[in-house]
Amino acid sequence: MATIRSYRPDDLPALYDICLTTGAAGQDASAQYSDPELIGHLYAAPYAVLQPDLVLVAEDALGVAGYIVGTYDSNGFAERLEREWWPALRQRYAKPSTALTQRDRQRIADIRTPRSNPPAIVARYPAHIHMNLRSRLRGQGVGTALLERWVDKARAAGVAGIHLGASVSNSGGVGFWRRSGFAPLQTIGSTVWMGMALTD
Repeated sequence: MATIRSYRPDDLPALYDICLTTGAAGQDASAQYSDPELIGHLYAAPYAVLQPDLVLVAEDALGVAGYIVGTYDSNGFAERLEREWWPALRQRYAKPSTALTQRDRQRIADIRTPRSNPPAIVARYPAHIHMNLRSRLRGQGVGTALLERWVDKARAAGVAGIHLGASVSNSGGVGFWRRSGFAPLQTIGSTVWMGMALTD
C-alpha cells in the first residue's frame, strides 16, 4: 500500500527520476536523454522548489513512486519561473554538450523559450497540474487519491478550475483524466488540453 503525504526537500531526486522514467507518454524516457534531469527541470522540479506546499507524493515500501505537482495560478507561476528558475538553467545550458540527443535539445529550447499553455484555457482554468506514477503503483487507486487530495486543496483555496496537457499517444492517461472529471478542450500538435471546473 502506498501512503500519500506532503513533499519533503529530500524527495526531489525521486521526482526527477519519476519524471524521466515516465516521460515517454507514461513509459521510460531514459534512452531519449543524455541529461537525465532535463525533463524534470520543466515538469517536476520547479514546482517542488518554488511551491512545495502544492506537491504531494505517493510512497510505498520501496520509496517515493509517484507525485502530483502544480500551481493555482499558471500565469503568476510562469512569471515566477522567469525570475527564479529559468535564469540559472539558461546559464547552465548556455554551452550545451555536443553529445546531446534530439530530446535534450528540445528541452533546452523549452528552457530558453518556455512554451505557454493556451491562454483561453488558462483564463477559464487557471490552475494546472502534472502527475506521474511508477508502474508499480498504477491500477491501485493511487493516482485517484493524489488527484482528489490536490483538487480538494485547490477547491478550498477558491480555485476556479484546473487544466492539464496530456500526450495524445498516452491513451491510458487520457482515459484516466476523462474518468476523473477532466474534459478534452483542444488538441494542439501531440497534446490534448483538458480542463475541470471547480466552481459553478
